[in-house]
Amino acid sequence: MPAEAAEQDGGSSRFRVRLANFEGPFDLLLQLISQHQLDVTEVALHQVTDDFIAYTRALGAEWDLDEVTEFLVVAATLLDLKAARLLPAADVEDEDDLALLEARDLLFARLLQYRAYKQVAALFAELEAGALRRYPRSVALEERYLGLLPEVMLGVDPAKFAEIALAVFRPKPPPTVSLDHLHAGKVSVREHAAVLRVRLAEAGQATFTDLVSDCEHTIEVVARFLALLELYRESTVQFEQAEALDELHVRWTGGSVEQAAAAAEQDRANDEDEEYG
Repeated sequence: MPAEAAEQDGGSSRFRVRLANFEGPFDLLLQLISQHQLDVTEVALHQVTDDFIAYTRALGAEWDLDEVTEFLVVAATLLDLKAARLLPAADVEDEDDLALLEARDLLFARLLQYRAYKQVAALFAELEAGALRRYPRSVALEERYLGLLPEVMLGVDPAKFAEIALAVFRPKPPPTVSLDHLHAGKVSVREHAAVLRVRLAEAGQATFTDLVSDCEHTIEVVARFLALLELYRESTVQFEQAEALDELHVRWTGGSVEQAAAAAEQDRANDEDEEYG
């Protein structure tokens, strides 16, 4: 193979093969053999290997890992193809089967993948180099576009800013651990039920927020809620809620105010009996 034809292939390897029947870049060998333009059995791979070892030794510390890797991949592919070509004729039905074996060779596929990765890496390097030549806009907005910007609506007046500043710079109180929950008094659900009976009987209906507006502690709110559940079980109240997590409306269905007051007195009496019983 003439050296001019080898150079037209554009081989990237600096190592060149010089044989009696071929001269050119080493990776061009595989291309010619796969295209049946050169018989692999006529290639002296041992001579190529010796020449490459001498070539890498001559480079010394400047040897290229990518070039050595490419040589190993191509050499392994050529060696595998040559072994397949040298098989006894009885093991191969015809020349088409042998050509199919060579075309689908695993090492040949790996070489193609290796070349594809090299091309993609070169493309990424080119894109990165191009991106380094780009610079962001560093000038002000053009005059004709200034009027298109919407006005900034902060919604905070100077008095609000002053209040925020005071909250930020005001000394924070030292953290304390509250012990109120350790000494919380007992809360009677019956007592709260008695309060709710009278209040709902007089108002007819109310929201849960209104019913707990006079509670000072969370435990009292819980007691009011449990009391409402007790009244609902007695069928004396009905709940209405438009949708989930919406305001809960409570409607009284337990009779007149007098009946509610009597039931409330009974709740208080039962509560006292349980306390002192």
